[in-house]
Amino acid sequence: MKKAIIIGATSGIGLEVARQLLGRGWHIGVAGRREEALQALRTTAPDRVETERIDVTDNDAPERLQTLIDRMGGMDLFFLSSGIGYQNPELDPDIELRTARTNVEGFTRMTTAAFAYFKERQAEGLLPPEGGHIAVISSIAGTKGLGAAPAYSATKRFQNTYIDALEQLARMQHLHIRFTDIRPGFVATDLLRGGHYPMLMRPDRVAHHIVNALERRKRVAVIDARYRLLVFFWRLIPRAVWKRMPVGGERKVKN
Repeated sequence: MKKAIIIGATSGIGLEVARQLLGRGWHIGVAGRREEALQALRTTAPDRVETERIDVTDNDAPERLQTLIDRMGGMDLFFLSSGIGYQNPELDPDIELRTARTNVEGFTRMTTAAFAYFKERQAEGLLPPEGGHIAVISSIAGTKGLGAAPAYSATKRFQNTYIDALEQLARMQHLHIRFTDIRPGFVATDLLRGGHYPMLMRPDRVAHHIVNALERRKRVAVIDARYRLLVFFWRLIPRAVWKRMPVGGERKVKN
């Protein structure tokens, strides 16, 4: 039975991915800050769900991750869905720094812990033939700097680049680790509540695309086709034009 650890599984995309992996026969370990939500998921399949409270901004998060891995008896897929984002045109420094703490510091803490785990397993000869798999939720916002959400778009670009670097590092060290960078557009989660967003996608439908991408081990997955087209054209816009475009809108942006 394949084993996946999902960080940020208490709501939104992470929760839906957990449900769909369960539906496909996976054994999953779910983690997040809200223990009651984790336990509610565990009751749906108590023989195939393990839980651990993990806040990615805490220093002990890697140790808690290892505890969950041990309880699972191993890990084939590490899936990171923890992230926050706000539109912040007033540049409230608390919002900007809180976003960076989760999306940069927490992201780095957890992805390096997963990388170290797979590296150690390979050194011990215990990595399965298909290798380890690290997958993260970033965003199409990493494609361009969004004036309404500076820290959010910048931290998502950081995540894109960090995964690129980890992939190269794994190859340099001859490690059998695969990577998937998942870049959704606007998803109807709690983080978007109260705003008006174009091309809003249902979390369950997004999770279906994500799980398909994970099972195919895609390197980069922009979800969905409409957003792939949007990102294609975004990349063609010159900086002199982009800075004049009022990209943004309401209060928050998606995970």
